Amino acid sequence: MAENNFVDYIKIHLTSGNGGQGSAHLRREKYIPKGGPDGGDGGRGGHVIVVGNSHLWTLQHLRFQRHIKAEHGAAGHRSRSFGADGKDAIIEVPIGTVIRDAETRDMIGEVMEDGQRIIVKKGGMGGLGNWHFRSSTNQTPRYAQPGTPGEEGWVIMELKVLADVGLVGFPNAGKSTLLSAITAAKPEIADYPFTTLTPNLGIVSYRDNKSFVMADIPGIIEGAAEGKGLGHRFLRHIERNSTLLFMVPATSEDHLKEYNILLGELEKYNPELLDKTRVLAISKSDVIDSEQMAQIEAVLPDNVPHVFISSVTGQGLVWLKDLLWEAMDVENRKKELKSFEDDSEDMLGDAPEEGLLGDAE
Repeated sequence: MAENNFVDYIKIHLTSGNGGQGSAHLRREKYIPKGGPDGGDGGRGGHVIVVGNSHLWTLQHLRFQRHIKAEHGAAGHRSRSFGADGKDAIIEVPIGTVIRDAETRDMIGEVMEDGQRIIVKKGGMGGLGNWHFRSSTNQTPRYAQPGTPGEEGWVIMELKVLADVGLVGFPNAGKSTLLSAITAAKPEIADYPFTTLTPNLGIVSYRDNKSFVMADIPGIIEGAAEGKGLGHRFLRHIERNSTLLFMVPATSEDHLKEYNILLGELEKYNPELLDKTRVLAISKSDVIDSEQMAQIEAVLPDNVPHVFISSVTGQGLVWLKDLLWEAMDVENRKKELKSFEDDSEDMLGDAPEEGLLGDAE
């Protein structure tokens, strides 16, 4: 996918349809001169609905659509005939899209599955026809309800890349080279910072026909959490990765300092990112010898598994895959445990306050 075709942020104005007017028709036929009220209800205004589509990878198709409107509901008719509902406006988006109100920044919804539907702007209700207002004291009501107006406003759609492993590192740390070495992805690679300006995804083949998705995301710079460089545009993609692979080049002047800066930027942006399972790879290790490896290894954090790799020679890549698979397995167990704890809390919340054996006294 060409870089200029990747769009992960859209601001768009949405308008749902107004409800149709109810009918105030009175039945008048040759042999039924006083037929009474028979006005039908107005139709519902069309909703604006966002639908997940697993075949989309970008918001590019919405780039030049500044306004999207649903149809208005039709007015009611005689003989208690309802007006037609307005046609819904359907917006297809990639999996991983977050929808927010542009003014309040409150989250409206999050598309996580193919085919998931979220009503972003509800259509107005159709007005009731005069049939509903007849009574013993008012047998010929000559009025009906108007339809209620639809909703409108600006919304923001942000795409967060869905991947099992996210690459975290400074520009020119070798992330794109690694992705091209162990997947079929072909990101742009060059020996200068900020080669990667948009996320790239690749599928990593593993043992026994297993696989996982790896994302090469634009590199962090110091101050990214405050919006410097690509700032939040980069960091929001990290939130969706179950495992984080930190990459520090062997040629770095201070490997531990570089790792801690990366970790600090994630913490400042969202402290929950530190709960994700981490693996550390020392890239470009083909340019150092075993003695230099030992010196680097001595300063690396003890609580994070690490591996020395070279995407050019293939050094350590098999071991790296093993570490990543183990890390993803740990992350899956965390999610299962959390789900179990949440279910247990719900069950305890529903239990009666009094013990099963009643009061001991």
